[in-house]
Amino acid sequence: MKKRFALTHTKKTPERVLEGIKNDIRKYIQREKKKPFPENTDFWRIDCKFAKNDDELQDIKFEDIIKNINIASQENCESFMIELVAVAIKTTPKEFEILQLKEEE
Repeated sequence: MKKRFALTHTKKTPERVLEGIKNDIRKYIQREKKKPFPENTDFWRIDCKFAKNDDELQDIKFEDIIKNINIASQENCESFMIELVAVAIKTTPKEFEILQLKEEE
């Protein structure tokens, strides 16, 4: 998802617009995480980029999406752009790593 969101609307309050944007982003993330995994993968990682107004997109942490949206709203930005890309990855359980370390000792 690569989309520019306007933080102003002629008929809605800014708080209502902001909550609608957050809801759209949450729905997109849930939809991506429900997709079946490709072969040999078991986790969806979401790569995120964010930009205020017409700035260049910059990498951000997944946990900081809502925080950056709130900051853009507080700074009275007209709009912001967000890019979310789901990447399937293979994870290794921590327990498995601990067992391997014990065997090496």
